[in-house]
Amino acid sequence: MHGSSVVVGIGESKYYKRGASPDPEFVLACQAIRRAAEDAGIDVRDIDGIISYADQRNPPVRLAAALGLRKLNFTADPFSGGGNNVAATIQLADAAISAGYAKNVVAFRAIAQGQFGRFGQSREGAARADAAMAWSGVYGLLSPAMECAIHTRRFMEDHGISQEALCDIVLACYSNAQRNPRALRNGTDLTREEYHDSRWITEPFHLYDCCPENDGAAAAVLTSSERARDLRAKPVSIVAAAQCLGPRFGVSALQPRWLGGSFYSDAGETLWQHAGMRPSNIDVVQFYENFSGMVMITLCEMGFCQPDEVEAFVANGALEGPDARTPFNTSGGNIAEAYIHGFELINEAVRQVRGESTCQVADVETSLVVGGPGYAPASTVLFGPAR
Repeated sequence: MHGSSVVVGIGESKYYKRGASPDPEFVLACQAIRRAAEDAGIDVRDIDGIISYADQRNPPVRLAAALGLRKLNFTADPFSGGGNNVAATIQLADAAISAGYAKNVVAFRAIAQGQFGRFGQSREGAARADAAMAWSGVYGLLSPAMECAIHTRRFMEDHGISQEALCDIVLACYSNAQRNPRALRNGTDLTREEYHDSRWITEPFHLYDCCPENDGAAAAVLTSSERARDLRAKPVSIVAAAQCLGPRFGVSALQPRWLGGSFYSDAGETLWQHAGMRPSNIDVVQFYENFSGMVMITLCEMGFCQPDEVEAFVANGALEGPDARTPFNTSGGNIAEAYIHGFELINEAVRQVRGESTCQVADVETSLVVGGPGYAPASTVLFGPAR
């Protein structure tokens, strides 16, 4: 169902611990975009479309000037939320190119939490609460960790899932990161005992259930499949994409369907319909995991398993390494590679199709990215080899 565009270049800055980047966020963004253009084999000045998400702070007008773009024909920023929209950037780029609004579009995300403050920290303030905050913030539900912990605990209680399921997800991320020299947790082995001994952040999340806070940037360049024939990079096709907001969405405390969920059942079904596939057809997955618990919910909502099967589904190394039953977050993901608001997952999914991952799955035909769970609208994209 996809349009006529393909991913032809990916790039990233160096990844840093929060506050450790020697460069400001804008410079990190320019580094990632230039490297993605270089990877594609195009002149960065020929980019004519710019897309990002999550209220990013690097306006297209300033980027166009800094990068020397000859002409900027298209800009977009998916509304609402944060990492939930990471896959929607690829969908928008595909739409812009397929419709002829732009020829070469870059999608990117840059974060400098040392420069602008921490995403994961609650903030007190005297501002008027919006509709959702009026039912949560006033009672102390102030940070993403707290919000996702509520969803996760409800899901675990409803379906009899133990803490070991969360541990298995985290261990898979750390194990895969040991193969990836870009990963900030490369060289840091994590044992089951260390996981359980780590301090609580907000139950059921231990320290290692939470992604770190990082500085860095990542980007991908898309163009038409016709133009890609003249470029050096191996093009990667967009098989299908979906961005969905299901019925009866609202304040989660008043919506039993969503309180123990991640908003991905509607996005998943839309994706499978567009792709003409099911989860059994997928070779490798990159699931946004700002917190481990949302992964197991999304596995179920995307149709990979039933809730009463999820603990067995992730157990015994079933997610670890290129030969896993379900190869998962093969770069280490948000938890163990770096938290670039999920865009590093896009780049890893593209690498898997190209055959360039440090944790390469054999003969990848389908490479799935699922955006940040727990926030709406949900977005997801499926990549495959260009034909």
